[in-house]
Amino acid sequence: MTEAVIAPAQPSRAQDDKRPLRVRVQRRPLHGVLLLDKPLGLSSNDALQKAKWLLRAEKAGHTGTLDPLATGLLPLCFGAATKFSQLSLDADKRYLATLALGVRTTTGDAEGEVLERHDAGHITPEQIAAACAAFAGEIDQMPPMYSALKHEGKALYEYARAGIEIERKSRRVTIHAIDIVSMQAGTVTLDVRCTKGTYIRTLAEDIGAKLGVGASLAALRRTGSGSLTLEGSITLAALEAMPEAQRAALLTSPDRLLAEAPELRLPAQEAARFLSGLRRRVDAPDAGRVRVYGPEPRAFLGSAHITSGELIADRLLTPPEVQALLSA
Repeated sequence: MTEAVIAPAQPSRAQDDKRPLRVRVQRRPLHGVLLLDKPLGLSSNDALQKAKWLLRAEKAGHTGTLDPLATGLLPLCFGAATKFSQLSLDADKRYLATLALGVRTTTGDAEGEVLERHDAGHITPEQIAAACAAFAGEIDQMPPMYSALKHEGKALYEYARAGIEIERKSRRVTIHAIDIVSMQAGTVTLDVRCTKGTYIRTLAEDIGAKLGVGASLAALRRTGSGSLTLEGSITLAALEAMPEAQRAALLTSPDRLLAEAPELRLPAQEAARFLSGLRRRVDAPDAGRVRVYGPEPRAFLGSAHITSGELIADRLLTPPEVQALLSA
């Protein structure tokens, strides 16, 4: 005869008061762009998740990773805006980069161990300007080992921390301009405008090598991404401090990510057909990208391109998303 096995009784919630209470967040559909001023020491994903929780948003994503040691502009996309996040990801970037002259580190920034120290007191603004000018235009950059670039599913910095060097291929990037903002004893702050994928810590090291004293990145702040700037941005601390009912009002329409594209408006019937994915004949010049609207002022429908007078949809909002923007 088989002996019955009686499982021990599970403690009730009242008995087990050591377990933390789980607060279920009621998510809601939100659509728009939030310009976040990311704080020091927080990863881009951690900042995104914090903002998403504060806004109780269903769907969100960011538009380009900032290292934990970097601060500044991190555009966050919610709901329908995530359909256009690639535009901001691909856009040119702008940074304030502070270089520690005469200091080389294992990581190329202030987080690493110091490898070399050299006297940089004799370096003049003219020498720095000349060194920066050498890197203006199209250049080839070698991705640093301490980066989030993936190799066989793992970030390069994971290999670097294990003492493993991975062979990398150089990348072609464009430095549009480098201007000296300020210079103090041992440091110089530069205003850098560049294409996406530019490694500013590598640029700092290369400028230091050009000067003959070495350099590393002491601080980095992103100030621009395409047409987006820090103007109107908010910190996580300020977002958390404000009443919950006011947080969603900070979101701007998803079409902000297409601000540099020309606008095209359609009458109601044509807008409905376009929103269903049908190509439409329009009296407009060819364009690689346009912002398409219905007759209402805020009726953003999506992005498209125009070829030989034909409007062809690229990324469309759904009718509920359009209605949500009109009701906001």
